[in-house]
Amino acid sequence: MPTDDVATPPLTLRERRRAAATREILDAARRQVTGKGPEGLSLRGIARDLRMSVQSLYHYFPSRDALITGLITATYDDLADAVRAAIDTAPDGDAVTRVLAGTEGYRRWAITHPEEFQLLYGTPLRNYAAPPDGPTTQAMRRISAIFHEELFGGFTPEQLAAADTARLSPELGSHLDAMADGTLPPPATSLLLSLWGHMHGLVVLEVFGHTTFIGAAHQAELFRMSMRHMLEDAHRRIAGPQQ
Repeated sequence: MPTDDVATPPLTLRERRRAAATREILDAARRQVTGKGPEGLSLRGIARDLRMSVQSLYHYFPSRDALITGLITATYDDLADAVRAAIDTAPDGDAVTRVLAGTEGYRRWAITHPEEFQLLYGTPLRNYAAPPDGPTTQAMRRISAIFHEELFGGFTPEQLAAADTARLSPELGSHLDAMADGTLPPPATSLLLSLWGHMHGLVVLEVFGHTTFIGAAHQAELFRMSMRHMLEDAHRRIAGPQQ
C-alpha cells in the first residue's frame, strides 16, 4: 500500500483539548495586539482575559518568546491565506492578472489589520528574537513562494536565468542562488525581491499613514497601477515567449 494512502491517526482527546487551548491563547494575544498594538502584548493580560494563571500559560507556551513566535507565525499564515484566496478568486486571466490580485489581497489584509501588520513589519518587539530559520521564517517564506509560483510558473528555468536585469556581481549572484536554494535563478530572484520591495514599501507607507495626503479614494488605484506596471515590466524582462 503506498505510504501516501496511509490515513493520519485522529488526534486524541488530550491533543484536541491542547490544540483548542492553544488557539484560545493565540486568539487572546491577537486581541491584545489589535486593541493595544504589539507593545501592549502581556502574558498577564492574556491570562486575565482567559481566566487562567500565568503559570498555566507555560503549559502551552514555555516562554514569552515561544508565545510571540506562535502569534507571529499564525499572523503570517493569515496573510498568506489572504493572498492565496485573492489569487484563487481572481477572474481567469494571465499570470500578471493573478499576481496583481495577490498584491491587492496583500494590501487589503494590511490596511484591514494594521496592528497585526505592525507586529510583522513594524518596530521589533523589545527583548524578542525570532528563532533562526524557525516557524516565523518558514511562514514568511510561504508568502514569497505564492508570488514565486504565480509570477514565474509559466516560464522555464532557462528563460528565468536569461531575465533582462542589471548585471549581478558574482558575489550577489552566488548569494541569491544560495538564498533561493537553487529553486530560482539569481536574475529571477532579483526581480522577485525588487517587486516585493516595491509592493511592500507602498503598503507600509499607506498602513503607517504616510500617504494620507493622496486621499483614501485614490490610494487603491495608484497601488494597482504601480503594481501592474511593475509586473508587466518583469514579464517583459524574461527572455522568450511564455510557455
